[in-house]
Amino acid sequence: MPARLDHTIIHSSDRFAGARFLTELIGEPDPTPFGPFASVPLDGGVTLDYVDWDQEIVSQHLAFLVSDEEFDTIFARITDREIPYWADPMHNEPQEINHHHGGRGVYLDDPDGHSVEFITRTYVLDDPAPYS
Repeated sequence: MPARLDHTIIHSSDRFAGARFLTELIGEPDPTPFGPFASVPLDGGVTLDYVDWDQEIVSQHLAFLVSDEEFDTIFARITDREIPYWADPMHNEPQEINHHHGGRGVYLDDPDGHSVEFITRTYVLDDPAPYS
């Protein structure tokens, strides 16, 4: 059986604020306390576990595959809250979305500087031009 991601830990200056930033965007209930974590359950049994971190936070990248309808709702929340966003991971295309692989995608930073991406089409790994 291939390995399946079960959970990952996200360092945060405030575990509940960091987790709530995500749950509010994706329209899910508040994070659940679980030991030292603020847990965010996702589809497929994966959990994001935010933990308070008093050292330097190194940015992580979190990419979420969503339906077109979910993208519309999430993107409306981003724009309603006037959260800066980009079409690319290097932040060279501000206030734009991308249309890679016939879908749509957007990048934003959470309060701790983690890069959050929402896409409607998954990337094709053998595509010679993945960002076209």
